[in-house]
Amino acid sequence: MFYWEYILMGVILIPGIIFASIAQAKISSAYNYYGKVKAKSGIIAKDAVRKVLDGASLENVKIGTIKGHLTDNYNPKNNVVSLSESVASSDSVAALGVALHEVGHAIQHNKGYFPAKLRKGVVVFSNAVSVLLWPLVFIGIMYNFVWLDGVIGSIFLWSGIGFFGIAVILNLVTLPVEYNASNRALAILEQTGILDSTEIPGCKKVLRAAGLTYVASLVMSILILLRFVLLAFAGRQK
Repeated sequence: MFYWEYILMGVILIPGIIFASIAQAKISSAYNYYGKVKAKSGIIAKDAVRKVLDGASLENVKIGTIKGHLTDNYNPKNNVVSLSESVASSDSVAALGVALHEVGHAIQHNKGYFPAKLRKGVVVFSNAVSVLLWPLVFIGIMYNFVWLDGVIGSIFLWSGIGFFGIAVILNLVTLPVEYNASNRALAILEQTGILDSTEIPGCKKVLRAAGLTYVASLVMSILILLRFVLLAFAGRQK
């Protein structure tokens, strides 16, 4: 059993951990660099967001600020684009890209973009199921696999498989939504002249690096799911 624990707890997750670390390093590096490159248009992110929203007939979408670093988001429930404080007041290439990415989500919502609607449904389902599965997973972890071939072990394993199976689906559905929002942002930035053709490549690097973090989340959820599946297989072999 110790051999399987070593494989399942360590080796299988290492590629995902490395990938996630690389993805985080890339977004940090890209944002730190292009966060110092001022856009020639001189417009700050908050004003750019308002300009684009109004131009897309989305005057009803509000703009707010939120604490934290790169915590920017769009909430379809209350129609608010929330920009982190460092982004909202910045006229950098990186800040404009991050801000307009969230506008991309607002446009998705307005146009009824199917993958975004699908992700919303998966999130609601995932939240409901997690209320039931997480306590069971926690119980299994507390027992530390002692009763792997018993009732507690089975509850733990199948709860883990179910929960992380949903996580895989959620992360998979998230990818096209995020990349589409970034593509919309890049197109809008160039079409409106907020960024010129020489600034778009830098903005693209920032948004692609951010997108890589979602790929890393998908890879990690797949590896964790595989870990549970192999653990279940190991239990049947006892």
